[in-house]
Amino acid sequence: MKKMIFSLRMIAMLVLVGSVILQPAVTKAAEQVDIQSQAAILVDAESGKVLYGKHPDDALPAASMTKMMTEYLVWEAVETEGNGINWDTTTQISDYPYSISANSNFSGIGLRQNVDYTVRDLYDAMAIYSDNATTIALAELIAGSEGEFVRMMNAKAEEMGMDKYKFVNATGLNNAHLGDHYPEGTQADDMNLMSPMSTALLAHRLITDYPEALDVSSVPEKKFDGQLMINWNWMLDHDSVNFKQFNYKGIDGLKTGFTEQAGNCFAGTALRDGRRLISVVMNADTKEQRFVDTKELLDYGYNNFKMEEVIAAGYQLEDQKSAPVAKGKEDTVKIGTGEDFMPLPIQKGDKENYTVSYQFDKKLLNDDGELTAPLKKGQEIGTAELVYNGESLGNVLPENDTMTVPLVAQETVEKSNWFMLMLGSIGDFFSGLYSTVKGWF
Repeated sequence: MKKMIFSLRMIAMLVLVGSVILQPAVTKAAEQVDIQSQAAILVDAESGKVLYGKHPDDALPAASMTKMMTEYLVWEAVETEGNGINWDTTTQISDYPYSISANSNFSGIGLRQNVDYTVRDLYDAMAIYSDNATTIALAELIAGSEGEFVRMMNAKAEEMGMDKYKFVNATGLNNAHLGDHYPEGTQADDMNLMSPMSTALLAHRLITDYPEALDVSSVPEKKFDGQLMINWNWMLDHDSVNFKQFNYKGIDGLKTGFTEQAGNCFAGTALRDGRRLISVVMNADTKEQRFVDTKELLDYGYNNFKMEEVIAAGYQLEDQKSAPVAKGKEDTVKIGTGEDFMPLPIQKGDKENYTVSYQFDKKLLNDDGELTAPLKKGQEIGTAELVYNGESLGNVLPENDTMTVPLVAQETVEKSNWFMLMLGSIGDFFSGLYSTVKGWF
């Protein structure tokens, strides 16, 4: 019976799987992208694939990009039935957020006490104008205190799979700015931290789980309590002549940020021709530079990548089109991918760097590494994992970090009858005996 031995190539592929997700400080893509910010990332929203990274894993002060987590928890609270909070729920401003609102050094529209504000009004002021006092008021409404809300923020970050992060307040201000009001369980000199990778993941979850958030983040200006709020995102289609140079077709979010420690930050997202990209820049020198860098990233993504089907169902490795079968009427079975792999953003000429690695279900293999008949056409016998042989920055979505589809038998192999199995056993016995005797001489 002809036997197939697993090739050394397969072992090499398995080694590649462990090393495929590389994250250097600056990728080769940096040769084509001129980013002045300290750290940055560009992500394809559909697949989660990272298209560009500059220090993508460095945890840096996040400033008001922190508010994306507060926004997420507000949406979650509103969408959860039975907790008594909806967009029309009203609340009043406590002394703590009122003191922040009165501070002209912080983003704020100017809140009044003894006035009922709806959750919708407070959320709009937070998402459009980056208002810190309304952010704190929402945190207190949802969790009872900002300290408890911070615990919710960190728990949600862990649940999302964020890697590099630290939330110490709901706004992104440094705790030192809050005086004696810094949240319980944090330190007086703490500040919120996120890496570009974690920030991109947070942005992705916000607009994926609650796409209506974009209906607010895309508003260039809106009135609140009789006062005009101008969105800090200058890339939106503002009426102001000063902002026209930064307008970007398709952009609809997401969150700016600034503190002295964080510098100028921006988590942006745009939709063009059905493709959504997410970008993050951190610690740009000026407000203008964060938008210049964002345009550079988005242009790079839209001009150099297109969505392609990388490997289709039925794909076979050239040197491993079949696998050995024991106790079957055939000695081998044809194998291949059972499903299409997810379409990915591919650069021109880069498709050839993709291949697959087979990993058989060990429970289906005998001691000799063979599959055992009977096998049915379409039967799942393992997994086929997408392997990229070029330089990769990985994936911002934990669940998409390793892309796999079922590995299936492409034909039916029936079990051999008892007589042929007996003859095979006798043949194997005498073959082994002959080899043993031959070794004596």
